[in-house]
Amino acid sequence: MPEKQAQLYRMDTHEHTCPFGLKSKDLLRRKGYAVDDHRLTSREETDRFKVEHQVDTTPQTFIDGQRIGGYDDLRVHFGLDEPGEQDAKSNTYQPVIALFGMAALITLALCWGMSAPLLSFIALKWFVALSMCLLAVQKLQDLESFSLQFLGYDLLAQKRPRYAYFYPFAEGFAGLGMLAGLWTPLIAAPALFIGSIGAISVFKAVYIDKRELRCACVGGDSKVPLGAISLTENLMMVVLPLWMLLRG
Repeated sequence: MPEKQAQLYRMDTHEHTCPFGLKSKDLLRRKGYAVDDHRLTSREETDRFKVEHQVDTTPQTFIDGQRIGGYDDLRVHFGLDEPGEQDAKSNTYQPVIALFGMAALITLALCWGMSAPLLSFIALKWFVALSMCLLAVQKLQDLESFSLQFLGYDLLAQKRPRYAYFYPFAEGFAGLGMLAGLWTPLIAAPALFIGSIGAISVFKAVYIDKRELRCACVGGDSKVPLGAISLTENLMMVVLPLWMLLRG
């Protein structure tokens, strides 16, 4: 049988290599197509292509003379996505799954390396502390962006906007303090403070006001819906410090 052919037009200049062009090329090859790869090596060449074919974006794929479209359209063409599914994927729990999953794996590694029982208070403490540290890092990558999203629902931040800048530092301090074994009241206080306010704020926004918001828990560009995951994160910062205080 003759080899399947596809034409791909993608932007590839000294300043910018379009990642969707590379993904389109890879997908076509994985689907058994020989790719006639047309690299648009300048902004002017790219603009001429757009005008000629009356398209707004590149890359563009053509199969059997028919324009398929960009990378998302190509996925739909091969039955990998349903039409409009990319828009539906705008909300995702992938960042929190990755973060808490990594925290769990690090905890498992620590338990293995230090011969600590996995089902124990120390393992739970490590997991919560590591999660808090990782969450703080996500927020601190772009503190301004985090603060803008956080102000959308946190009750204290709405009254005292500077609190949004304080939050990730308090979260990171409490997590590091747990790992270092610092004096319990010193690390329990900030965790209880931010966790309690956070839990109340999330509960009010989601379950009382019925608002559809995105959680700033993994940073300001997060597409994680505000809801049960966000509430659980805050409750972790309440329950564990209380447990630590009661244990003395």
